[in-house]
Amino acid sequence: MTSLREPHHDGSPTYVSDEAPAPGSTVTVRLRTDAADPVEQVWVRTTYDAEPTYHPCTVASRDEHATWWEGSLPVHNPVTNYRFLLDGAGEQRWLSAVGVVEHDPPDAFDFRLSSHKAPPDWARDAVVYQVFPDRFARSTAADERETPAWAVPAEWDDAVVFEGFDPRTPAQFYGGDLDGITEHLDHLADIGVSVVYTTPVFPGESNHRYNASTFDEVDPLLGGDAAYVRLATAVHERGWRILGDLTTNHTGDTHEWFVAARDVEGAPARSFYYFLPNGAYECWMGHGTLPKLNHADPALRAAMVDGPDSVVARWLRPPYDLDGWRVDVANMTGRLGSIDVNHEIARLVRRTAEAERPDAFVIGEHNHDASADVDGDGWHGTMNYSGFSWPVWSWLRDPESPARAFGRPVPVPRRPGDAMVRSIREWQGRYGWRATTCSWNILGSHDSARIRTVTGSGAVHRVAAGLQFTMPGVPMLFAGDEIGLEGVNGEDSRRPFPWGDPDKWDDDALATYAGLARLRGEHEALRRGGLRWAHVDDDTLVYLREHPAGSVLVAARRTAGRAIALEAGPLGFADGSLLLGTGADLVEADGVVTLPASDGPSFSVWRL
Repeated sequence: MTSLREPHHDGSPTYVSDEAPAPGSTVTVRLRTDAADPVEQVWVRTTYDAEPTYHPCTVASRDEHATWWEGSLPVHNPVTNYRFLLDGAGEQRWLSAVGVVEHDPPDAFDFRLSSHKAPPDWARDAVVYQVFPDRFARSTAADERETPAWAVPAEWDDAVVFEGFDPRTPAQFYGGDLDGITEHLDHLADIGVSVVYTTPVFPGESNHRYNASTFDEVDPLLGGDAAYVRLATAVHERGWRILGDLTTNHTGDTHEWFVAARDVEGAPARSFYYFLPNGAYECWMGHGTLPKLNHADPALRAAMVDGPDSVVARWLRPPYDLDGWRVDVANMTGRLGSIDVNHEIARLVRRTAEAERPDAFVIGEHNHDASADVDGDGWHGTMNYSGFSWPVWSWLRDPESPARAFGRPVPVPRRPGDAMVRSIREWQGRYGWRATTCSWNILGSHDSARIRTVTGSGAVHRVAAGLQFTMPGVPMLFAGDEIGLEGVNGEDSRRPFPWGDPDKWDDDALATYAGLARLRGEHEALRRGGLRWAHVDDDTLVYLREHPAGSVLVAARRTAGRAIALEAGPLGFADGSLLLGTGADLVEADGVVTLPASDGPSFSVWRL
């Protein structure tokens, strides 16, 4: 399948004059059609207070390959949805974010333009590195700390307990700490990291610490407040950023708020939770150790998310100076049955964070459809499992892999390239261009299988990494991805980093991640450019990242494949110099650019 001759638009700078327009302004939108397309008239259709309105487009330029149309789009509502109506040769077609259709489609996949404040540039340009502190590295100081009563001590080389519902799984304690992270920042620098994101650092009676017992201090087992200051200072001295991880949906059942609410009659914190007449309480997914917070309560909001005295605000100030938050279970925060204040809480988190740091970043965990939660005034983006992880997994999965997607009763199936592209386009349409480009492209995390286990192959793993760094979105690595660590599910993926055994490292993967990060930093098209599909078949994806500052062409193959001929005119360039991968520079001959054949899985990038 080739779509080079299809009408094309996306929300990138090549097609939209202003990605963050002021309310009440007018934005110029551009549409590219093929020179041979019989379209005679084009309108951009939007909605004005939910009423459809049509605005004519005119031809801005034309050559033997393409016609460029321009139209004026009024920005009346905070989020403006729009699509294009194409008329000609006796037929009408619509172009929305999922492509061209010849029927009247719903608005769900319209292009979206937000007039809310744009995410900070540093967050959109980042390479994010996720650390699970207990499993990353132990400093020498860790040896002097006593193992807590709740913990099952483990040696660094011990296997992770993860099968079934073994009570040792959350208690298995390896003793990694924050100074251990600080001591290994050179490794992160070598692979191009610019943002360090750690899972929670607050005390909690588990190795994952998502069951916080307080939000007022850093767990002494991690080195305490002083170690967190040392890490944040070292990160900032390198010109990087650091993100915390906050559980806005729940606390632990040992949290000081919950203990007081449960045990002290008339305690102010009683309204922080959902207590039932029988003494029971609402909790996360039936886990009694994770009592759910009541965000309908103004007192809880003031303590947790609203204003300068809240948890959200305090950790963004000196001496910690966090640059923002990853919000755990963001999709469930403020939602319980008929109660839904989720978007209000997202706005409060964002407003509170930006009051402390104008360029603060907040990203919400969401493992399915986050489109209703990323309109632009709350979470800046999402951990993009549905819109990136699962489509990539389905294209690159080894059919024999034991890897498991969390929450799904059967493994992700292996699907052809066109199915992956359909999924990617639908999710980008649902989220809108801006939210897509600042959401995290995730191949795995502490909650999922490792990409190396999904693919079952070093070569295919490197193809996945290539997609992660060259598709719209922000690459987020889970510590160990870059050396080929494995894991069949989230708990198994939390294996300790083998610092003392470099023979277990995949040096080819390490070099690939470093090269991809460097490439992304050097080419604005890979951070801000549009996405136009050039060729898709079962085993091959070829796409353009277009930007006024320069464009690149990407070819990803999951197996060996033949040479691919692309028409140079519709592609929009004649020659291309190889930046990454195997093969040679691209040279136009008789109107055709030929991508070389491949004898196995491969990933290549050319500058146009």
